[in-house]
Amino acid sequence: MKIAVISGSTRTGRMTPKIAHFISNSLRENKRISEVNLLDIAKYNFPVMKERLQYLETPPEGMVEFSDYLNQADSIIIVSPEYNGGIPGSLKNTLDYFYKEYNRKPIAIVTVSAGKFSGVNMSHDLQKLILKLKAFPLPSTLMIGEVYKAVDDMGNVLDERFIKSSEKFIEELLWFTQALVRQKEATIE
Repeated sequence: MKIAVISGSTRTGRMTPKIAHFISNSLRENKRISEVNLLDIAKYNFPVMKERLQYLETPPEGMVEFSDYLNQADSIIIVSPEYNGGIPGSLKNTLDYFYKEYNRKPIAIVTVSAGKFSGVNMSHDLQKLILKLKAFPLPSTLMIGEVYKAVDDMGNVLDERFIKSSEKFIEELLWFTQALVRQKEATIE
C-alpha cells in the first residue's frame, strides 16, 4: 500500500508537521505499507486557486508532483489544525486544486489543537468536504488536543495515550484501505 500524508498548516510555530512526521514514521514501520509520502503544504506554497490543476495550462511549481503523489496513494491522511472553527484556508486552497486524485480513496483525518476540543469543528467540515470529493472519510478521527503535551519541541512523543490511539487509528485506516483496494482490483478484473 502507498499512503500520502498531508501536513495542512503553514502558520509560524506550527505543531502540525511534528504530528505528521510521527504519523508518517509510524506508517513506514508497518510492513504492509510500501511507500509513505509526506506532503507539507507550506513547502509547496501554492498560490490562491483560480482553477483546478486539470484545467491549468501552466501549473504552479510542484503541483504536478503533488498530484502524482495523491494519484499513486491508496489512501490519504490529512493532519491539520483548526483555524477559527474550521479548515485552514491554506489547506482548503491546496485541496481544491485537485479532484480526480481523491476519487474512491479512503481519507483519514488527524486534528491538532492547542486547546482541549481538539479541532472537532474542523474535522466535521473536512469530513463533509471529503464526501463531496467522492472519497471516503475514515469513520474515526485521531484528535490531538493540548498538542504541546503530546510532543516536545523536537517532535518526541510525550503522551502514551497518543501513541496507543495512533496505533488503533492506523490499523483502522489500513483495514479500510485494504478493503477498498481489493474491491478496486475485483472491479478491474
